[in-house]
Amino acid sequence: MIDVQRLRVLRAVAEHGSFNRAAAALRLTPSAVSQQIAALERGLGARVVDRSTRGVTLTPAGKIMVGAAETVAAELEHARQQVDRLGTGRTRLTVATFTSGGRLLLPGALARLAAEHPRTVIHIREGEPEDTLPLVRQGAVDLALAYRFDGPLPVGPGPGPGSGLEWTPLMEDPLYVVLPREHRFAGRGPLDLSELAGEPWVLGCMRTEAYLRRYARLAGFDPEVRGTTTDYFFARSLVAAGIGVSLIPSIALGPELPGLVAVPVAAPGPVRHIGAAALGRGGRPHVTALVRALREEAARHEEAARHEEAARHEGR
Repeated sequence: MIDVQRLRVLRAVAEHGSFNRAAAALRLTPSAVSQQIAALERGLGARVVDRSTRGVTLTPAGKIMVGAAETVAAELEHARQQVDRLGTGRTRLTVATFTSGGRLLLPGALARLAAEHPRTVIHIREGEPEDTLPLVRQGAVDLALAYRFDGPLPVGPGPGPGSGLEWTPLMEDPLYVVLPREHRFAGRGPLDLSELAGEPWVLGCMRTEAYLRRYARLAGFDPEVRGTTTDYFFARSLVAAGIGVSLIPSIALGPELPGLVAVPVAAPGPVRHIGAAALGRGGRPHVTALVRALREEAARHEEAARHEEAARHEGR
């Protein structure tokens, strides 16, 4: 029989990449962590980690066992919630979200959920997808409102893209170039990024910087980034102050941009894909209801965005 505590230790080693950091997170000694991993390997008859001077990496067997550890942790958490519901008659639902998506979609969706399931106790956690999606796999979070650019979901260790997560697409979120209103390109239509090769940039997200650099390389230049913040509204204020131009998702533009203009990027422009990630939702009606409410809220906002875009074109 596989010991659940040994799986927990393996999961921590996979997350932190070393015995020492895993030991600190678990409040154990590195020796105790090493002993737990050795015992797990003896029981399996296979190595689960490779040790080197650069740290610890999972073997193929280790990746399988980490996936199993995530499943066990999620099932135990789900069972705990069911027991809590027996005693209180209330269901606890923990939702993780990135800031701009939560601001746009969650209030309306949670209001719909509360109307349908009034005895639901909702907890909200804020974080970027690379931090919150693993929490869904572990069962610590029931649903994560997340985004991706292109490529696999950023879920950490696991057997493949998504690693068991169910991803429900909600909406596309194109990125716009935000310029001071007096900028020479402010009155233009879609801009090719190569036209902005000589501009300094300020960005509201580290991941947006990586995305900009990739698109800029394709356009033949290396952008000069003068500032990266963790807040798109702060980035907008820096643009207004003349520090540089910015690349901002449409949902973070807000209804008004005082002193600023948002210009679309010429196709194929950068786009964030927003969705909801959860483990299989069978037997979890509250999660299913929240996903449905998020889809309805996203559809409502996309329809409103189409009307706003049409109104802008009519005003030109």
